[in-house]
Amino acid sequence: MQLTLSYIEELARGAGAILRDGYDKEHEVKYKGVIDLVTEVDHQSEAFLLGKVQSDFPGHHLFTEESGVIQGDDEHVWYIDPLDGTVNYAHHLPIFSVSIAYAFRGALTFGAVYDPLRDEMFCAERGSGAYLNGKRIKPAVTTELQKSLLVTGFPYDTWNTKQDNMSNFYHLAKLTQGVRRLGSAALDLAYTAVGRLDGFWELSLHPWDVAAGGLICEEAGARVTNAHGGEDYLTPPLSILATAPGIHAQMLEELKKSLL
Repeated sequence: MQLTLSYIEELARGAGAILRDGYDKEHEVKYKGVIDLVTEVDHQSEAFLLGKVQSDFPGHHLFTEESGVIQGDDEHVWYIDPLDGTVNYAHHLPIFSVSIAYAFRGALTFGAVYDPLRDEMFCAERGSGAYLNGKRIKPAVTTELQKSLLVTGFPYDTWNTKQDNMSNFYHLAKLTQGVRRLGSAALDLAYTAVGRLDGFWELSLHPWDVAAGGLICEEAGARVTNAHGGEDYLTPPLSILATAPGIHAQMLEELKKSLL
C-alpha cells in the first residue's frame, strides 16, 4: 500500500468518527496523573489507528499517546494522538482532535489534525502547502505583539513543577490582546496555521502533541521553533513556539524575559 496524505486523512476521519460517536455518552475515566486523564474512547481510537497502521505498514516505528513507543524501523516514524484534549472530552467540552503525523528519515512528511465535531480537516504534506478541508491556508499577517491573540497550555504536573508556564502566561497576557487556553495543542497549532490565532507556545509536551500541527504550521507559512528559538521541536525537553512570521522574533524576546 502506498502511503499518501489521503491515507493519513482517512485514518484521522476514522478515529474522529469514534470520538464523535462516543462524545455524548458517559465516560469511563481513569487517571494517569492528578489532572492527566484517559477515557475508554482514547483507547478505542488508538486501537483503531494502530490496527490500521500496523496492518498496512508493518514494522514502522510509532510514538503514541497511550501505548508509548512501539519499536520499529526508525526510517518510518509515526506520531499518533488518538484524542488530543481528553480532559475537555471527559467534561463534554467540544474542543478536541485527532492528530497524526508521519516522518521519513527524520523529516516530517505528512500531518493531519481533525476536529470531528466541526468536521475540520487540517492537513499538510512537506513541500505542498497546508489545507483546511481542501482550501489552502496561511497564518495571520500580524506584525505587532500588542495586536496579537495568543494561545498556550499548561503541563499535567502544574501542581508540583516550577516549569508551569504561569510566568510566561502572566507576562504575555499583559503585552497582547489576550492569551487563550483551549486544551488541545494540536488545535492550537492548526488555528495558528489558519490565522485564527497569531501564536502558540507551550512547554513540557510530547512529540505526538505537536508533530502534525507543527508541520501544518510550517507548510502554511508560520514560523515554528522550540521556545528557545531552536529548529528542533520534537526532541525532549520538548517545547514549541509557532507564530505568524511577523511576531516570532518579538515572542522569542519576551519569552526570554520570563522563561524558566
